[in-house]
Amino acid sequence: MDKMWASPPSFPLQIFFDGSCSVCAAEMKVYQNRGHAGRLQFVDISAPTFDPTPYGITLDAFMHEMHAIDMAGRVYRGVDAFRAIWQAFPASSWYGLVGALVALPGVRLLARSAYWCFARIRRFLPKNREACKDGPCKLDRNVPPP
Repeated sequence: MDKMWASPPSFPLQIFFDGSCSVCAAEMKVYQNRGHAGRLQFVDISAPTFDPTPYGITLDAFMHEMHAIDMAGRVYRGVDAFRAIWQAFPASSWYGLVGALVALPGVRLLARSAYWCFARIRRFLPKNREACKDGPCKLDRNVPPP
């Protein structure tokens, strides 16, 4: 187990997600409506006001896979970001259980593989037209991910 998974994130956790992606936005809405006790902060990277510069991460990298950054400055990407999110919920909840399950080496490998596949097809999923109206929606269907 690597160091990032050895200890829980320092909350609050900033979650960077593509609000123009209908699947991504729906998933974040579920987390927003659950009892996370203010431990999660949601940042829509498709918003026209989003500036990636302070984070030292390019917009292309943010668009390539989900990111989360905790209070200590640790950056979580992909499945690691999801596990960090799930740790914001009580261990006895569904998310706490899934977070513990994903920490198991074989399950973690499968989860990372599944997320890798999802990240590759995400640009082909339906876009949230309202979010794209004024936002950058930078995930080009014809450009391979970085």
